[in-house]
Amino acid sequence: MIRLEQSMGHGHAYHHDHDVVGGGGLPPALDQSVPDTELAPADLSRRGFLRNAGLLGAGAATTVLAAGTPAFATGKDHDHDHGPGGDHGSTGEFQWLAGDHHIHTQYSSDAMYRVIDQAQHAKAYGLDWMVVTDHGSVAHAKIGVDKVNPDIVAARAQLKDLLIYQGLEWNIPAAEHATVFVHPGRNEVAVLKEFENAFDGSVKNAGDNTPANEALAIAGIKFLGEAVRKRRVEGALFLANHPARRGIDSPHEIRAWRDADPSVAIGMEGAPGHQAAGLPGGGRARGYYDNNPSPSSFPGYPLESYRTWGGFDWMTSTVGGLWDSLLAEGRAWWISANSDSHVNYLTTSQRGPDGNFDLNGKHNDPVYGPLNTTAGDYWPGQYSRTHVGASSFSYRAVMDALRAGRVWVDHAGLIKALDVRARVAGDRRRESGTPLGGVLRVKRGTRVEVTIDIDLADTPNWSQFVPVLSRVDVIAGKVTGAVADKDAFTAPDTKVVKSFEVAKGTGKVSFTYSFGRVDEPFYLRVRGTDGKRSQPGLMGAGVDPFGPALDVTGAADPWEDLWFYANPIWVLPL
Repeated sequence: MIRLEQSMGHGHAYHHDHDVVGGGGLPPALDQSVPDTELAPADLSRRGFLRNAGLLGAGAATTVLAAGTPAFATGKDHDHDHGPGGDHGSTGEFQWLAGDHHIHTQYSSDAMYRVIDQAQHAKAYGLDWMVVTDHGSVAHAKIGVDKVNPDIVAARAQLKDLLIYQGLEWNIPAAEHATVFVHPGRNEVAVLKEFENAFDGSVKNAGDNTPANEALAIAGIKFLGEAVRKRRVEGALFLANHPARRGIDSPHEIRAWRDADPSVAIGMEGAPGHQAAGLPGGGRARGYYDNNPSPSSFPGYPLESYRTWGGFDWMTSTVGGLWDSLLAEGRAWWISANSDSHVNYLTTSQRGPDGNFDLNGKHNDPVYGPLNTTAGDYWPGQYSRTHVGASSFSYRAVMDALRAGRVWVDHAGLIKALDVRARVAGDRRRESGTPLGGVLRVKRGTRVEVTIDIDLADTPNWSQFVPVLSRVDVIAGKVTGAVADKDAFTAPDTKVVKSFEVAKGTGKVSFTYSFGRVDEPFYLRVRGTDGKRSQPGLMGAGVDPFGPALDVTGAADPWEDLWFYANPIWVLPL
C-alpha cells in the first residue's frame, strides 16, 4: 500500500544503486527477456504484482508503464519520463503557453464572429494559441471546412505571435462532442474534410448509442492516427468536450476512445465553456449544464453529474470519480478548460443580416448591435485558460505538450504560474523533478514527495479584481491496473491527502508533501481554490472534505468561485 506521511518537511535523499541486468538497462522485474526462473525472489514477487495489476505484459499497453522505456542506469537514484509522446530528456524549463481549444466562428450555425475577431480577442486576453472548432455538420463538411481556412491563414499572417490551429467540433458517433484539430500544413483541410465526411455523427446520421456507431467513433480516431503515421499531417489531437453535460459519454466509450490511439485521444474538458451562463439573472446553468437523463444517457450516472461543480465537469470535480478511475488504471487522460465561445457576454455586435447559412456555409459578418447582457460565453482567455508546458513557441511544441499532459487549467487568473513536481525526497535539482503528466520511477522503499511552487496573482483579471488563492489540495490514489468493468467510474482508494492554507496574498508560495517510503504505484494531482464556495465531495467528507460546490442555476457567479486543476503525475516503485 502507499504509505502516506503528512509532512511539511523536505526529508532527505535516499541513495540506492540499481542492480541493472538484461537488455536496455531495465530492472530485472521489468525486463521480460529475463525469464521468471532466473529472477531473485524479490524481483519475481515484484513482477507478479505488476503483471496482476495490468502494468506488465499485454495489459501495460494502455497504461503509463508503456509511456516510454524506463531508462534506469547504474549509479542513478531514480528516473522519470514525460508521458505519452513527450520527450524523455531533462525536464529543463518549459514555456508555459496559455490557450483555448474550443472556439466557434461565423462558420458555425449557432455562432457569429469572424476568425480574426476571435483571434484578436484571444491575443488581447493573453492567449498564445487557439483552435477554431466550428461545428461538424453537413454544411460545414461540404462548405465551411474549406471556406474557413483562408480566414485562418490570414489571421496567422496578421497575428504572428498567436498560434492558430484549424479543427472542428466533432459530433462523436453515439456520444457527445469533441475537439479535433491537426497541425497546420498543406493537408490540414483535406484531412479534416475527409475525417468529417466519413466519421461525423451528424453527417453520417450516427448519433444513436449503438455498437455500430461506437465502432464508427473508434474508426475515426484511428483514421486520425493513421493520417499522422502516413505523414499527411504532423499531428492530430482529440479532446472530449463537455463530457458529462448530457450523460451520453459512457465510461466504456471514454476508455475505448483513449485506447484506440493514445497519441490522438488525449483527454477531455475538465471545465466546460459557457461560464457566463452562471451569472445571477441569466436563467441558465453554468456551462449550460441544465440537462436531465435521457434514453441515450448512461444509466449509472447520478443526477449530480448533469451539473457543474465549481464550474468544472462532474467527471473531473469528483475526487474518486470517473477521472480518477482512469488515472488509477494508469491511463494517461488529461483535462483542459476553454471558452466554447459562440456569442459573448457584454458585446455590442450581432449576426450580420440577410444571410443564408445552409447555402453559404457561414453567417454574414457581424455588425454593431445592442449590448448583449444575456449571452453565456466569454471571449477566449477572458475567463478560462489551458496552460501547456511547451519546449518552444511552435505548433508542434504545443501539441507535444498537450499530448504529454504538461497542462494545468485555471479560471479568472486565480494564479499566475504553477510548477508541480514529484521528487525523491530532498532532491531539489531542477533536472530531477518529474513534471505534470510524467512518471517518476524509483526503487521500492524510496522516499518520495511532491513540491508545489505557485506564483500568486498580482494583476487584476478581466472582472477588475486580483484573485486570492486560499487553499491548495493534494489528491492521491493507488494505481490498481485495468478494471474488469469498462463502465466503472469510481476510484475508492483516491482521496485528498493534504490541504495547505495559503497564508499570503502576493508573491510566491511553496508547499511540500511527503508520501514517505513508497512500495506500490500511485498517482497524485493538485487543485486550488479561492475558498469562497465548497462542500464535501460526492464520495463523502472522508474522501474530499472541502470540494467544489454544486452550481445552482441562477446563483453560480463564475467570478466568485475560482479553481485551478493540474494534470497528474504517477510514481512507480520498481
